[in-house]
Amino acid sequence: MVQPAQRILVIGGGISGLSAAWFMQQQGHDVHVLEASEVAGGNLRTLREDGYLVEAGPNSTLDSSLGLGQLIEGLGLQSERVTPSALARRRFVVRDGQLQALPGSPVAFLSTSLFSLPAKLRLCAEPFIGRATTEESIASFVRRRLGREFLDYAINPFVSGVYAGDPERLSVQAATAKVYALEARHGSLIKGGIALMKALKSRQLETGPSGTMVSFRHGMQQLPEALAAALGNRLCCGVQVDLLRRDEQGWQVSAGERHWQAQQVILATPAPVSARLLATLAPAASEALAQMVYPQVVSVTMGFAASQIAHPLDGFGMLMPRCEGIDTLGTLFPSSLFEQRAPAGKVLLTSFIGGRLNPAVAQRRDDEIVAQVLADIRPLLGISGEAEKCWVTRWPAAIPQYELGHLQRLQQIDTALAALPGLHCRSNWRDGIAVADCIEQARLLAGRIG
Repeated sequence: MVQPAQRILVIGGGISGLSAAWFMQQQGHDVHVLEASEVAGGNLRTLREDGYLVEAGPNSTLDSSLGLGQLIEGLGLQSERVTPSALARRRFVVRDGQLQALPGSPVAFLSTSLFSLPAKLRLCAEPFIGRATTEESIASFVRRRLGREFLDYAINPFVSGVYAGDPERLSVQAATAKVYALEARHGSLIKGGIALMKALKSRQLETGPSGTMVSFRHGMQQLPEALAAALGNRLCCGVQVDLLRRDEQGWQVSAGERHWQAQQVILATPAPVSARLLATLAPAASEALAQMVYPQVVSVTMGFAASQIAHPLDGFGMLMPRCEGIDTLGTLFPSSLFEQRAPAGKVLLTSFIGGRLNPAVAQRRDDEIVAQVLADIRPLLGISGEAEKCWVTRWPAAIPQYELGHLQRLQQIDTALAALPGLHCRSNWRDGIAVADCIEQARLLAGRIG
């Protein structure tokens, strides 16, 4: 039986809201998106200047789900999709003031000096450690299963690079659910990893998502720009929604003197905005949303002549463990990964600073932050002189933190919203922060509504 089309309002024009609207539009629904900013796309922001292509937000995403592939094909972006060079497989971590390549194979792990011999031997005990009985932080989980050194030089840098977060606060079940699932299902990360590799070998990968990193010829912002073009005048920017209520006609949405009516509403807004809009409708959900933390992060991208950098930049980038006493969280090597990110003879470095463990540094002036980043990375990469070009982007509320109690907060939200039929939440404060995660969850939500 064919279901009748519905009028659906999406509040929030980041990648979650745009994707949800597009998938709903493909099902034949009457969809409109209301976005507070003058330009849709949220944190997907690409700058182009003097032959440089600078990602102020996410540098790429992983093609690991059906949603992204469907979106790329549906928007006609197949020819615009770009994948990184083989260098992307190589990642560096700082230890004792030197860059060490993160081992990518068992043989490389045995020979690496990134981890000491006692740390390597400690792994032998991992399969014999029991499962957790209560919720753990990422730090507690890793210390228990792998030891302190792996926390310091593998997991802590990863958490800083992905979440700009504090592993002592982040929930392993919520923030790294796939890692936690290895223990839950197999009782061991090593046993689970072996089982996963066997499953991947037997799977027909060519029929599904590739699991490779992807971007676009003109940068990540090309994706929301294509979505905005597909939505046309159904995307309304510069609209700050201030009231959401339900009556016998359905859902009523107001922004100043402007009003909309819909059968379904999708809140695709950051947690603080969702908390404000739900304060009267669903106080329990609003309370849970208000507890979610977004640390400040500053992105600093610098352009140099290639001759100014002694390091070959032969990798994805470098991560700085907090125990090394370095303010900068990590640095990407965009011009090594994708073509046409910098003019001939130039290179591009994108660094991130601030985060949950170092909020004060994000309060400094732009020139002070640039000086700090350059002081941090200069000795590691052998940089001579000053940057030829520099771009600073501040994210006052960068990445939602899936901290301890996060799953309970989500349950509280879902329970409260169950009493409000036709109202849905879709944002990166749940079910994954990556671009591909947001798109996949938008696809699934559209399927449930449709």
